[in-house]
Amino acid sequence: MKRRTLLLSASLGFGLSEMAVAQSSYPSKPIRFIVPVAAGGGSDMIGRAVCERLGRVLGQTMVVDNLSGGGGVIASQTTTRAAPDGYTLMQGYVATHGTAPATRKLPYDAVKDFTPIGMVGSTPNVLCVNSNLPIQDVKSFLDFARKNPGKMSYGSAGAGSLTHMTAELFKLQTGAFMVHIPYRGIAPALTDLMAGQTQAMFPGLAAALPHLRGGRIRALAVTGPQRHPLLKDTPTLEESGLKGFDAQQWYGIVGPANMPPAIVKQLNDALAKVLAQPDFKDKLSAEAVELTPMTPEAFATYLKNDIARWTALAKERGILLDA
Repeated sequence: MKRRTLLLSASLGFGLSEMAVAQSSYPSKPIRFIVPVAAGGGSDMIGRAVCERLGRVLGQTMVVDNLSGGGGVIASQTTTRAAPDGYTLMQGYVATHGTAPATRKLPYDAVKDFTPIGMVGSTPNVLCVNSNLPIQDVKSFLDFARKNPGKMSYGSAGAGSLTHMTAELFKLQTGAFMVHIPYRGIAPALTDLMAGQTQAMFPGLAAALPHLRGGRIRALAVTGPQRHPLLKDTPTLEESGLKGFDAQQWYGIVGPANMPPAIVKQLNDALAKVLAQPDFKDKLSAEAVELTPMTPEAFATYLKNDIARWTALAKERGILLDA
């Protein structure tokens, strides 16, 4: 019995020491970084920019793997099934860890089945109207909506998208009545807004900027906690009287559940170094992303709060896409 116990102890000790060695030598091979959208576009650009610099800091190649489809479900499911050894990571964002868990039944738990590693940054959405409307601010927007019952409609990038959920949050807090017109993506929704087919929209700032500068749509307010440097004269919705209003497109890094804490810390420390690089902010300015470094613990709390907030709204507004 004693001999068997000694052999078992030795075996366990050897296994633990092997694991420790593996962790201490991390990363010893290329890291797969799953981006849950098709190649091209803002989200993909952000993922590739992060990978390029994170790989340099870690001293290892990071291979971007675009897995689009299912609103991020395919990428998320692939990530949850991977070994939690730090060699499969994913760009989590507001769809995969915010609006989708709130509005759909998913084949995984967006909190329990992932390891939060760190936030990259966020960008606000913008309340925009067609420039031909006699609306200059949120107050005049609400006055116009009240005087034109049933004639106001807003476009979105699709049912359950952040553009949809943000508008519904706005309706809930203001009592404004607007008809939802879902589109298959942000581009056609913006096209109809500029053509006057819809009257309002909450696009992401990066998508809205070219059209704002072109004068075909007008910004009334941004959704972030403070004014954005690219729209310094545009107030926040909080400044406009909607207390506590917050809805942002954010990007971060997650991995499968149960990743070793030492590897999580190593990745978070490396990400912090990337976010501190002076020219990295300029790199992401094309997508209007404000860098937001967080510890793994702070990022975990952020994810839980974002999912809880959108889930409460979805229940309140009856936005259940699988119902």
